[in-house]
Amino acid sequence: MPPPPDFTAVAATLRRAGCVFAEDEARLLFDAARTPGDLADSVRRRVAGEPLEHVLGWTEFRGLRIHVAPGVFVPRRRSEFLVDRAVALAVPGAVVVDLCCGSGALGAAVAAAVAEVELHAADLDPAAVQCARRNLAALGGHVYEGDLYDPLPAGLRGRVHLLLANVPYVPTSDLALLPADAREHEARIALDGGADGLDVLRRVAAAAGRWLAPGGHLLVESSEQQADGIAACFDRSGLTPQVVHSDDDFATVVVGTAPR
Repeated sequence: MPPPPDFTAVAATLRRAGCVFAEDEARLLFDAARTPGDLADSVRRRVAGEPLEHVLGWTEFRGLRIHVAPGVFVPRRRSEFLVDRAVALAVPGAVVVDLCCGSGALGAAVAAAVAEVELHAADLDPAAVQCARRNLAALGGHVYEGDLYDPLPAGLRGRVHLLLANVPYVPTSDLALLPADAREHEARIALDGGADGLDVLRRVAAAAGRWLAPGGHLLVESSEQQADGIAACFDRSGLTPQVVHSDDDFATVVVGTAPR
């Protein structure tokens, strides 16, 4: 029988592969492995460039453990700022919809922080929908597969208090500049926002008024450079826009509020 893997050797292997936090990653891989073979396979996948979150099968997001399968968009820590803004606007019993939900991390985090939320989520990617169903089951969330609003129940029209939409917003020409772990291991539909990065956003904003309750809010994440364009788009769609930044999280969120 081969000797058990050595922690120092695994960390050194990860460091040579370019993992900045090699010791932390090695510790997580050791904790997750059931057998030496599992560990060897995990190290091989990580060294090949697969995101750590896909190798582990989960990521931590706002205190929750979120399941993420290979190919599914990994929720970014900066998106916690969008959740913070949503929670600040929420009321107990709010109807929350998470569009382009990916793993369902945003909706899960809001539902975990606000009492008695009625949670719905939708995504076009079947793998993401499967992840979201797993992550939202314990929270009573309903997850639908389809394009933006199309799969949502008609009974939600005019009832949504919080519409979370972390849509793809990377301009197509900038996809090649993304880190390799995102570019090569996450679904393109979760990243590509079209020529200016706002193609999906415009579609979300155009129909938001039909789904939001009076005074309801649409919240989207953006780059700082895109924020003014998104605010103008919200204004044209009948929503009152507000741009909020977090220097600590390197995050920008645009909030559009429906008229009362």
